[in-house]
Amino acid sequence: MGTEENGESSEVESCSELEKIEIHLLLEGIYSYYGYDFRNYVSASIRRRIWYRIRAERIQNVSSLQEKVLHDPSAMARLLSDFSIHVSEMFRDPRFFESFRKNVVPLLKELPFVRIWHAGCSTGEEVYSMAIILYEEGLYNKTKIYATDMNEDLLKKAKEGVYSLDKMRTYMDNYQTAGGLNEFRKYFEVSNDKVIFHPFLTQNVIFAQHNLAIDHSFNEFHVIICRNVMIYFDKVLQNRVHGLFYESLCPSGILGLGDKEDIAYNHYSHYYKAFDHEQKIYQKVKLLDSLDTITG
Repeated sequence: MGTEENGESSEVESCSELEKIEIHLLLEGIYSYYGYDFRNYVSASIRRRIWYRIRAERIQNVSSLQEKVLHDPSAMARLLSDFSIHVSEMFRDPRFFESFRKNVVPLLKELPFVRIWHAGCSTGEEVYSMAIILYEEGLYNKTKIYATDMNEDLLKKAKEGVYSLDKMRTYMDNYQTAGGLNEFRKYFEVSNDKVIFHPFLTQNVIFAQHNLAIDHSFNEFHVIICRNVMIYFDKVLQNRVHGLFYESLCPSGILGLGDKEDIAYNHYSHYYKAFDHEQKIYQKVKLLDSLDTITG
């Protein structure tokens, strides 16, 4: 987004004590009134997005933005879009999906049924990628995929499964690198400049709103995928989310993270082993008991 996204005019080069107070009040107000919790997001990232929205709204400071979003839900929706993570693509980091197919799928084939949670699914490209792998490996009919995000607008786009045609060359290349077994065109139709993925890919997908910062576990899963979402969280929130994932994984369950993330240095790291460390795929290997204490 150019200079707006990087937010680097002289007025925001340094964060004054007053501005810190304003940002604190803005985030507290959003949490109290709308229920969205951004209080433990990485401060530099959230600040850049706040200042991008201030400029876009043509107002002067953080306090003015607070007044606007608390009195104008449409302004809050625009700020929520700025705060939400939109980066996604089909078979993103294809070696991850290749490893999943090679190393995790054989484990899933031994199960009578499979539950997978895509947390922070954004616009759904990776959900469709997973559905394609499960279909090709004969697992789709016994699998339920739960695709969640805090942003309802992103979930709506994910449900629709409609994407830009100009991205398909990249997606096709990713699919082949990830070990695709068919012609990728088998899974979608082209309409004008859009690609529409076939509805059978979402027959076993449940799209639902879920906020990792405040919501709780809602099922027991064999696989949880949450890729490059927690890089925007501070350590407190990262530990909170890792606790949520630990509680939500069944014994020997699989956790898939993004290439910029790692299981190390959080309170739950000792309860996993590296299934494929390079591709950030981990397996739950230990259960908490009364002698274990995890704080933070």
